[in-house]
Amino acid sequence: MLGEIEKLKAEATASLNQIRTSDDAENFRLKYLSRKGSLAQLFEKLKDVPKDEKPAIGKLLNELRNALESEFESVRKKVEAEKSRQSSKVDLSIPGRRRYVGRKHPLTQTADEIKRIFISIGFGIADGPEIEDDYHNFEALNFPPDHPARDMQDTFFVKSETGKYVLRTHTSPVQIRVMENNKPPVRVIIPGRVYRNEAVSARSYCLFHQVEGLYVDKNVSLAELKGTISFFAKEFFGSDVKLRFRPSYFPFTEPSAEVDVSCFICGGKGCRICKYSGWLEVLGCGMVDPNVYKFVGYDENEVSGYAFGMGIERLALLRYGIDDIRLFFENDLRFLNQF
Repeated sequence: MLGEIEKLKAEATASLNQIRTSDDAENFRLKYLSRKGSLAQLFEKLKDVPKDEKPAIGKLLNELRNALESEFESVRKKVEAEKSRQSSKVDLSIPGRRRYVGRKHPLTQTADEIKRIFISIGFGIADGPEIEDDYHNFEALNFPPDHPARDMQDTFFVKSETGKYVLRTHTSPVQIRVMENNKPPVRVIIPGRVYRNEAVSARSYCLFHQVEGLYVDKNVSLAELKGTISFFAKEFFGSDVKLRFRPSYFPFTEPSAEVDVSCFICGGKGCRICKYSGWLEVLGCGMVDPNVYKFVGYDENEVSGYAFGMGIERLALLRYGIDDIRLFFENDLRFLNQF
């Protein structure tokens, strides 16, 4: 029995020194330390040992078991630590991963460019709420309750116990708020989201972005409005662009005009983008209607001013030759990565 114990001890010690992997460790455990392992088989033979030798033999078996279990646990931990270290290494043979860098949305890029141009000629930037009361969104802008011009804009109405509210249909209400809180001169642009209850299609969306401008002071003329719009168009579309002002109608300006620019895609010769007319409609503008001044406490005999407004999506569609407004809102990286 003593010989078998020594033989098992030598064999197990040699096997411990050969353990390199988790599989080696498991095989050692099964062979020597499991319920049916070599050590357990020696304990089974203890019943056949003479009574006077059992205490000594039993002590040797217990010491061997404790020693093997202790050494095995130490070796197992080293193997697991090495496995963990190996798995955390960087495999230099693996192809590198492309790192994608974020960038501004094309609408943000377009809005930033518009703001840069107007800031360079002295305009400030104003902001206001997107949920507006009927007074600021319509009435103070010369839209009486029964005025047919209200039908020009399909409105989202917001239920409220405190009054009649809407999702603003344009950024013009901010013009009223600016004039209510500031004495002339006032020179600001107003970028922001607006909402219309329109069917979503390639050419229209239920929300979009506008930039409106307002300049009110003494002796502001239509010529100054035309000069401002001309400067913007040449900065935004290129110095060769030509302008065309067409009479139009807006409740809060009089006279009013639509502004077209010569098609910068075809040079005015006619193409798919300009519908073969040679012109692209880009914004609306006009001199502030004197009725608007009455709502904000300005003296219509002392001041005059102009206002203009443009859709950021429309300018971006024209500038980049995009044929579907929905692309701006779908967050498709294949589209956005082009900008």
